[in-house]
Amino acid sequence: MNIVMWILAGGILGWASCTYLRFNEGRGWVIAAVIGAAGGLIGGKLVAPLFLTPAAADFSIPALFFAAAVASGLLFAGNMIYNRWGV
Repeated sequence: MNIVMWILAGGILGWASCTYLRFNEGRGWVIAAVIGAAGGLIGGKLVAPLFLTPAAADFSIPALFFAAAVASGLLFAGNMIYNRWGV
């Protein structure tokens, strides 16, 4: 359940960053959502366990925040790369 929530949170952040903040506009909102979903998965699966203890519950709000933070960072980095090199 957590993995789905991390991917969903990252995808929503990707869509919102493209729609409202105009990040990755040249690539489109689908690619932005994919970058956000990948960031959510990386943040929830790899980064959150480094800072949090394993939760016994099925849903963890702090892990969701880590997933959202990493997704936002990847979206920002993707936008910077697109603006600089057009890739």
